[in-house]
Amino acid sequence: MLTTEGFTSFSGQMWEKVLSKVKKAIVFMDDRCSESLHWNGGAASLFEAGARNVKQFSSFEAGGENEPKAVFVVSTLLKGKTADIIKDIICLSHLQYCVVFTAVPHSIHLLANNVTAELDGNPVFEQFEEKLCEWMGDMNYTAEVMHVPLTFAPVSPQLLLAPAFADLFPLLSTDLEDINRKRPEKKRFGSLIDVDMHSLPPELQIHIKALASSLNAMFEFTNTREESFAVGPMSRLIAAELANNPQAKNRRKAAPNKASIVFIDRTLDLTGAVGHHGDNLVEKILSVMPVLPGHTTDVQVDMLELTHLKNTPEAHCTLAPGCLAQTQSTAAQSLWETMLVAKQKEAVMEVRRQLVEVASKENLPIKMSLGRVTPEQLSSYAQLFRSSWNALENHCGVLQLALATAQTLRHPALSRWDACLAFERLLLQALGDSDLAGLLRQLLPLMKLSESGSELSPDELLLLLVYVYSLAQEVRPGGGATDEQVGKVEKELIGALTLLITQQTSLSPLVQSVTGVATPEDMTTERAHTALERVFETLKGVGHARTHLKQLRSVYSASDGVHQATYCPFLKQVLEEIFRPDRLECPDIEHTSAGLTDLLKTGFSMFMKVSRPHPSDHPLLFLFVVGGVTPSELRLIREVVTTHKAGTQVMVLSTRLLRPKDIPHLLFNTERLTPDIGI
Repeated sequence: MLTTEGFTSFSGQMWEKVLSKVKKAIVFMDDRCSESLHWNGGAASLFEAGARNVKQFSSFEAGGENEPKAVFVVSTLLKGKTADIIKDIICLSHLQYCVVFTAVPHSIHLLANNVTAELDGNPVFEQFEEKLCEWMGDMNYTAEVMHVPLTFAPVSPQLLLAPAFADLFPLLSTDLEDINRKRPEKKRFGSLIDVDMHSLPPELQIHIKALASSLNAMFEFTNTREESFAVGPMSRLIAAELANNPQAKNRRKAAPNKASIVFIDRTLDLTGAVGHHGDNLVEKILSVMPVLPGHTTDVQVDMLELTHLKNTPEAHCTLAPGCLAQTQSTAAQSLWETMLVAKQKEAVMEVRRQLVEVASKENLPIKMSLGRVTPEQLSSYAQLFRSSWNALENHCGVLQLALATAQTLRHPALSRWDACLAFERLLLQALGDSDLAGLLRQLLPLMKLSESGSELSPDELLLLLVYVYSLAQEVRPGGGATDEQVGKVEKELIGALTLLITQQTSLSPLVQSVTGVATPEDMTTERAHTALERVFETLKGVGHARTHLKQLRSVYSASDGVHQATYCPFLKQVLEEIFRPDRLECPDIEHTSAGLTDLLKTGFSMFMKVSRPHPSDHPLLFLFVVGGVTPSELRLIREVVTTHKAGTQVMVLSTRLLRPKDIPHLLFNTERLTPDIGI
């Protein structure tokens, strides 16, 4: 029987192909592939396979005189910027043997080179092998180029992320305007749902095709025949690309295992992505701990507490950080799973229980205490291990997770979580009695108070704005707010936020990315104002993201006088529809087909009873959230499946594990139409 284990092992098996080539080699790897490897055994697996060194994929790196072999591992096309970096490294080195792995298949390299004909062999890769020899300085040297789908990172048995697609995000109405600007007036699209693959810029087409190809490789590895479904315009494009992939069509003819995959656009529910309602430990760890350089998911854990070093800047510089990805220890993996999907209180209790258990195994003098778990208690337990090198080595995975928990619980930024939650709840309750202009007006005092530093920061205000606009469709109908009134309040908000940003003595990374300004000295009123005008144009698109849906149009349940107004997660609604006992079709969950049989079914269903595919037909269901999933949603999915006793295994795939501040980055500072594909 098909299980999730086959899918989580897929990426590890793909990395084995790389490991088979790294003996005595210096390895150059880009950030996206590094993040995939990080969750598939890490750099240790390269060294165990015989690699001499691992370096960043950069024009400023090179091999030494006595290092004749190099392996390059990249997530991008072998042209443009990527090819230039490979050339720079080779020209600075003394190589005689080069192996290049790309996560992009040869068929997409042909497409990127405007070749549409079917060709024998891999001519693009063969030409690149010749270039490698040329750059090494001798055509008799050895060069190999091959495709391996190094796309996925198994973050847990139920969650696969695709780091190479971390910035892939569903399009908004501002993107539709950009698409239409380049089309004749009579051929312009009325809405995002009308946009087809061929009307997208080449970079985005290639990005989507590369993702569909990686999914096909995974289904091929597990001998799976999938039925694809989509909720949202971007999801529809990806599902159609997977359905029409030539290799996928051949695979589906013979594959014995069956599964359903439902693609869902993140933009259909940004309320859940920016909200602070989730009672989840990992969500808070991701939000307050510093990000591991070059990664989108993992964080840096300060390991100083496990040493006898003094707390000085020099000590921090010499000590490597810990992290959340623990691939070597089953105990740590089990603890990580609990932290990821349990409620915060349960997760923190489990961290303490495991710490006590491993300390007892090592006969360390641990003093048991019941009651509330404190960060000081967790730190004191972890510090017992520094007296024994063996104990430290045996349990370093659990210790890293325990320190991440302790450092998060005592982090000064954590107090802001509850403050943001309080404002979100107030806005949610006000929603039923207000129009959009009235709701936005309630944010103005927050911005003005913020000037004295006593209320919300610019980052938190941007999050609140996304929260409000994601609920904009839910505001009281017929409330009387005209576009003119809303526009007037928006101008006031832009003015207040501009003033606030120009008064900052330091700029957060989010404000820097949104405005394109690095220092407070360079932040002019004009630059802040222009950037915020763009922000509000994007926010209007967020407010209309669900207008094309027929049934799942709301993520808000109004107060009935007894119960308070509540947020209703979109993912939960989709799953409730999928697992309905009566199996009624939901018009918003569209089946994507490829083939004559499906077209015939649709035609004949007018005259005879034909059962259309349903997402709950098969024992394995994939939910692919395009644009990121939150840890709170992982728990929610598990709870819905358990409640329905569905008898279906559900696995989540996504482009990233979200922290609230990721959403403003993806909305306001990401080239959604022209992603970076390495050229």
